[in-house]
Amino acid sequence: WQRQKTHSSVQQTVEDALAKMAADDPSLVAAGRTDRGVHATGQVAHCDLKRNWDLFRLSEALNYHLKPWPVAVVDVAKVEDNFSARFSAVERQYLFRIVNRRAPMTFEAGQVWQVSQHLELAPMREAAGHLLGLHDFTTFRSVMCQAKSPVKTLDELRIEEFELPHGREFRFYVRARSFLHNQVRSLVGSLVQVGRGSWSPDDMRLALEACDRSACGPVSPPHGLYLSAVQYEEDPFAKISDTA
Repeated sequence: WQRQKTHSSVQQTVEDALAKMAADDPSLVAAGRTDRGVHATGQVAHCDLKRNWDLFRLSEALNYHLKPWPVAVVDVAKVEDNFSARFSAVERQYLFRIVNRRAPMTFEAGQVWQVSQHLELAPMREAAGHLLGLHDFTTFRSVMCQAKSPVKTLDELRIEEFELPHGREFRFYVRARSFLHNQVRSLVGSLVQVGRGSWSPDDMRLALEACDRSACGPVSPPHGLYLSAVQYEEDPFAKISDTA
């Protein structure tokens, strides 16, 4: 998401599109700064515009200027002046997708993490239970994390298994108010260690209690992770006005 000095980013792409429509060169604030390779199907961002735009025309104009980048605005809304896409959020939801098969990925290459070794669902679910609630997540926090505290409340970590024609897909649904840098990828990577049989479910508890980054399993790659939804006290898109 975040604007970079030497690489393109989603933020820069949308801000460049806005600059073609607004003389004041508005900047964006997003609900989550997804890393390179991470996807977002439910990202929310806000900006201040001086012009009183018709919402439909604003959406259409933005998507016109976003071409040919793989970025799209799916909805727009007018919000109160004190609304912040980042600080007003009360919950963020992530989805992590793993395809468990040996044959290489084709159509979904770069959109899922392919794990060739057999994974077992039941022990991963048992291990995930140790992570729910309020904990010090230092073990599952990147050394580059800038959060003031490693203490977070994990509200949901649900794992579902789906049969595919030539394998299986595991989906990890993760929900919390906020997350540490690389927290979800670190949790999933360690849970895969359990699914492979390299760790026991209790090893996950011990890793959490260690509060030591070196106790974390391998961090999963970014391309299986999706920011899927951001929740607010009042849904900013529930009361869509005619202007923005």
